[in-house]
Amino acid sequence: MVDAHAHLTACAGFGGDMRCGTPFAPGGIRAALAPCDSHIGIRPGSLLEAIIGNTDPLSPDASGWPAFSAWPRHNTLLHEQAYYQGIERAWRAGLRVVNTLLVSNRVITELYDAGRPCDEMDEIRAQARFIVDMQDYIDSLHGGPGQGWFRIARTPADIRSIAAQGKLAVVLGTENSELFGGRAIGDVARITTSDVDAGLDEMVALGICNLFPVHKFDNAFGGVRFDTGLNGAAVNVGNLLSTGHWWEVEAAVDGPPDNHQPLADDSIARLLSGGHSEIPAGAVAPVYPAGPIRNVRGLTDLGRYLIEGMMRRGMIINVDHMSAKTATAVLDIAEAAGYAGVMSAHSWSDRSVLERTLALGGFAAGYANAACCQGGNRPTYVAEWQANRCGASGSALAGYGFGSDVNGFGPQAAPRLDAATHPLPYPFTAPNGTRFDRMRMGERTFDLNTDGVAQYGLYADWYADVVQVAGDAGPQLQQDMLNGAEAFVAMWEAARAWN
Repeated sequence: MVDAHAHLTACAGFGGDMRCGTPFAPGGIRAALAPCDSHIGIRPGSLLEAIIGNTDPLSPDASGWPAFSAWPRHNTLLHEQAYYQGIERAWRAGLRVVNTLLVSNRVITELYDAGRPCDEMDEIRAQARFIVDMQDYIDSLHGGPGQGWFRIARTPADIRSIAAQGKLAVVLGTENSELFGGRAIGDVARITTSDVDAGLDEMVALGICNLFPVHKFDNAFGGVRFDTGLNGAAVNVGNLLSTGHWWEVEAAVDGPPDNHQPLADDSIARLLSGGHSEIPAGAVAPVYPAGPIRNVRGLTDLGRYLIEGMMRRGMIINVDHMSAKTATAVLDIAEAAGYAGVMSAHSWSDRSVLERTLALGGFAAGYANAACCQGGNRPTYVAEWQANRCGASGSALAGYGFGSDVNGFGPQAAPRLDAATHPLPYPFTAPNGTRFDRMRMGERTFDLNTDGVAQYGLYADWYADVVQVAGDAGPQLQQDMLNGAEAFVAMWEAARAWN
């Protein structure tokens, strides 16, 4: 199986002090998962986590090791959720590839750290070193260099060699908002084509194979797909700080839309524009029309240069987070060239974009939500897989992945609402045939039925749960998931062979 979207190095991003805990530490689990003062009580870490994860900042319990009564939970988003022992358990259940996205966001980091300067690319470099340190640490526990089960893969051939040894291939990518420093202020790019070439060459040298050209904010490469709900309102403020403008929209009448915004009122939007239809909604203030909308910004000339440069280097293009206009232009380029190295890894694209990605021979993975029956309007993993399998390009689905977004600003799967009456029975058998009982870490025993995916080791349980919940479609889902790593590596091989 393949986790196509994970953040195993996030503790070394965002200034290095936004998150509590690390996936490994020389002092072992006691040091790696100890409580952090900055996340106890009314402190910056606990307040930010309350906003993005709906946690309780007033909880008096801040325990990490050994009780783990306060965290990790499925929504403790600023506490480490991927300690290496959990990753090992998921690997033993059949995980064979994890796409580790080195992550940063200058605006969020500088706001959190009261203006301390942040260079996103320096943070990417630091995380590229951190993942090597993590590999070396795991090697040290298994006899020395090259002996561990956690192996960094720089090429598709590396993945195949690692898989042949039954080990976990760790692929590297980036997900940041100002790739290569690529801000655009007043729609004027702060970097040049020379900066793009130098940046791409550095990424290849670091073993990074896939990039997000656009993430969270508009930038020098293109427009972004909006966050929605209250998160959208907050991220829109970040867009203003990064670019000097609010998100600006137009009616989506002849193509895929972007996400709705919480401040939507046709009358107010017209009033703010002075009745001038040529002024994009959001240009004056962040109030938008009520119907289907999309970002007015698409792929820029510099964005086209970046995409073509990635193709020449056989890199994988992440289309998630691109605005509808940006993604459409990128897919036009890839289709005209017959380039298969395109991926939607965690359900952040319009379905029409996903259909075109699959038709190209690209790769798809669904956000690792609960198997079914979760609150709110989040799509369930099984339902989304079924929609993709039954779509116009479903026949091109050679394998299917999941995107955990672990250690990102997104929750892990909550407990199913029907788990009390239809639980995952313990012990269970994972799709690869391995038998598991409940995972114990420190003094805490985890149960998917009550905890959801509280930490990465629960993905072993989640794999079995989604297959069980799929019912009669379970065998097909299991086959697609077990073919996920093969489909991913075949797509990357096709990208590298293109030139």
